[in-house]
Amino acid sequence: GWCPLSPAATQTTQLLVEPPWTPAVLWDQVTLTCQGLGTRGATTWYKDGQHWGKEGLDHFVVTESGTYKCDRPGTGLSPSVSVLNDRLVLQVPAQALLEGDKVTLRCRV
Repeated sequence: GWCPLSPAATQTTQLLVEPPWTPAVLWDQVTLTCQGLGTRGATTWYKDGQHWGKEGLDHFVVTESGTYKCDRPGTGLSPSVSVLNDRLVLQVPAQALLEGDKVTLRCRV
């Protein structure tokens, strides 16, 4: 016999970026939102690999460039998101892309 995966087994912590472009740039007033299982407000944030004091927040507006991750008790550590302070950036939509997909690029100054 076989046993299907439970929804909880496939859940992972996600770090959502708004506006949804990558790489994210500081001058876009980027909001990061941590989504995953566990108690709301139990999110732990990391910036540049170090524990970062945003306890109790599931989302916030980024004010410093760096590489961010979040951790939720039920689903663990998210993939990292970099927020740059570059003056010129080539961006793609912040979503999974497959070979052959049409994609809009943004060159921004």
